[in-house]
Amino acid sequence: MSIFQSSVVTKQLKTQNKLKIATQWDVYKNHFLNPVIQENIRNSKEEQYQGGFLIDLFVNVLGYTKNPTPNFNITTEYKNVKDSKKADGAIIIDNIVKAVIELKGTNTIDLNKIEGQAFGYKNNQPEYLCNYFKL
Repeated sequence: MSIFQSSVVTKQLKTQNKLKIATQWDVYKNHFLNPVIQENIRNSKEEQYQGGFLIDLFVNVLGYTKNPTPNFNITTEYKNVKDSKKADGAIIIDNIVKAVIELKGTNTIDLNKIEGQAFGYKNNQPEYLCNYFKL
């Protein structure tokens, strides 16, 4: 069963810039599908690649603007408003956290062990608009 109705998918696909998508797919492929880079990522600790990952994927591929660039919409080490815990990153639009980014090493197998951490971020953002996707 599809997550979206096919009419919604068809409508959204018609509005996309196909050239831009193809260009950004090439950027993604050249970096993330490079076997040497993949091996280096696998051999890195989470903290070693955290900042680079945000730049490689969210800035270079998806087009976000990272802090400290003016008018940024993505930042690292975002502190919860209600407690002292931090997410690895956050997408901020109109000064509202729309999503948090929490990176885990490639050796993280059991996502149930980090479930409390993930939902803790949602509960500690005042707007409660922070969305989660489990892939």
